[in-house]
Amino acid sequence: MTEFRPSRFEILPTVVKNLLIINGLFFLAQNTLSGPAGLVDLEEIFALHGWQSPLFKPWQLVTHLFLHGDFGHILGNMFALWMFGSILENIWGSKRFLTFYIICGLGAAFIHLVFLSYEFIPLTNAYEAVLKYETVGGTALNNAMIQFIEQHQIQFEQHQQIIAQLRFQPDDVGLSNKLLSYISNYYQDKLNTATVGASGAIFGVLAAFVYLFPNTYIYVYFLVPVKAKWIGILYFSYELFFALDNSAGDNVARWAHVGGAIVGLLIVMTWNKKNKKTFY
Repeated sequence: MTEFRPSRFEILPTVVKNLLIINGLFFLAQNTLSGPAGLVDLEEIFALHGWQSPLFKPWQLVTHLFLHGDFGHILGNMFALWMFGSILENIWGSKRFLTFYIICGLGAAFIHLVFLSYEFIPLTNAYEAVLKYETVGGTALNNAMIQFIEQHQIQFEQHQQIIAQLRFQPDDVGLSNKLLSYISNYYQDKLNTATVGASGAIFGVLAAFVYLFPNTYIYVYFLVPVKAKWIGILYFSYELFFALDNSAGDNVARWAHVGGAIVGLLIVMTWNKKNKKTFY
């Protein structure tokens, strides 16, 4: 069967309900405990950081799934979890659905970290090239720093003025150190960038739903009926395009979305092949 027709359907099954509660509690904690005046920085501890970052911890592969950037972020993810996850949990049962959800989240995180590491390579090489001239100083260091700034299109307060002054005063140690400090802060900020959200796991859930019920109509904006297979194909293509484009201003973890969808699809195809009676 390629269209979902509910039978003894539980609107809010156990795992989905508890995931909604846990995500809500984490979001509440983020907005009450974290921040400059907060008691603890939850994102530093529980958000996913790159392997190269000193902030990376193994548990972040799971805990980042329960943190979100803002209200719109958590609302969209939790609505999709309820909308598609409830159907899958009703079909599979709570244990299998939870296993599926966690594996999709872990797979998405791993794929995201792989591509993040790849993106860090040129940045790290360029930064290390700057540091090689730190002991030399003078024009050599200044040129390396200016090249780094131009290559990565870095913008910070008075950077143009500082660069202009260094071109005429290459031996000004104070200005050189100030520029090097800006570059080091930029590098550390990039290295310690946090990734949050359940989107990777949610994309796995969406991929499984599309695979099982490709001809089920989904009402876009609650008005326009579109078959699930077309929404799945278009959405995946959209995420893949921007993941490959790798825009510098894009702060969305596209490869986590793509990875979650791929992992979810592979799991549901494998399960379907082994036990076709479980699926519809």
